[in-house]
Amino acid sequence: MKVNLSKYFRKEKLLGIFRKSNLPVFVYSKDFLNDRCKDLHSVKFKNGFLVRYAVKANSNLEIIRFLDSKGVHFDASSIYEVDFLIKKCKINPAKISLSSQQPLGNIAKELNPKVVYHACSMLQLENFCKNMKTVELGLRVNPGIGSGGNKRTTTGGVASSFGLWHEYLGEALMLADQHQKKITKLHLHIGSGSDSKIWGEVMDVALEIVNKMPDVTKLDIGGGYKIRRYGEEQETYIKKVLKIFQEKFIHFEKKTGRKIQLEIEPGTFMVGHAGVLLTKVVDVVDTGKEGFNFIKTNTGMNDILRPSLYGAQHEIEVVNNSKVKKSYVVVGHNCESGDVLTTKKGDPEVLEPRLLKKPSIGDMLIIYDVGAYCYSMSAKNYNQYPDALEILI
Repeated sequence: MKVNLSKYFRKEKLLGIFRKSNLPVFVYSKDFLNDRCKDLHSVKFKNGFLVRYAVKANSNLEIIRFLDSKGVHFDASSIYEVDFLIKKCKINPAKISLSSQQPLGNIAKELNPKVVYHACSMLQLENFCKNMKTVELGLRVNPGIGSGGNKRTTTGGVASSFGLWHEYLGEALMLADQHQKKITKLHLHIGSGSDSKIWGEVMDVALEIVNKMPDVTKLDIGGGYKIRRYGEEQETYIKKVLKIFQEKFIHFEKKTGRKIQLEIEPGTFMVGHAGVLLTKVVDVVDTGKEGFNFIKTNTGMNDILRPSLYGAQHEIEVVNNSKVKKSYVVVGHNCESGDVLTTKKGDPEVLEPRLLKKPSIGDMLIIYDVGAYCYSMSAKNYNQYPDALEILI
């Protein structure tokens, strides 16, 4: 089911914004963010439920501060994101958790003791145990299963380096015990998916791991709650997933007597639909009768890398009064053959034309559902093109 975004992004307002700028513009909807927050905070979970926004999805300062005002907590993927949240966004360190691929050089100096720390390897765990006075910490575990549209969006299983491999859990618990530390939180992430059945299976695995960790009182099941951006993609019915989680937690409590608090990290689910990218048609070319029709824009992989990186798809609309539609490949302005915005799903090597209105030079073109992993994850400085603008309306 496609989410109706028309009430959040009025064409007249978008055209007004577009005409005032020579640069591409990311436009984010405060109303959409507010509705998402209300929806998630309406969930009643027996032993407590905490929403942590995954900052890597979109680190726009205004978005961070708005979510903070709505009671959302935050998940950071690097110490630099932690510093950004504390110093620039003025976020209370106690509202931040850190799970980083890169170990900290001087953890006692770099890590604010109020930040919830998740060790993601034996090296990180040992570093924390030897150098931090804090008694409690979290542990990210790779459960051996993963889910995602492709390998690049899968964060669990043998092909993923994220988290401590589950077979080494016993060693980790022994190390923590030797240093009189308590691992009170399990962090687990498998990737992205929309099937509630899969999420139920993930929770079964997670609770099996919790059962081996006697001090755990909180389970962070991560993010990856997929949104529908284009075509046959499916939107996660997150309340259905959370209902399944609730049932699993109740059964676990009856079986073990342990009450576990749930945390989730919605990045894409929180902000993906909240953004559109306004770009300009700068040229229209073709490669002959046997070739393709191309729409060239004033944006590209320096602003939105997802299609070139792993064949992600976004709905695209040419805004004009034309009654004629043709098949076009939409491309970016970078001098790079891979700078394509209409690739085949999951395969950035293949061009997939879209049926779009016949454009004129200067027309506005809207790329939808770009609130997550676009501005924050792009080929910055490529060809020295300036960054797109960002505004929150």
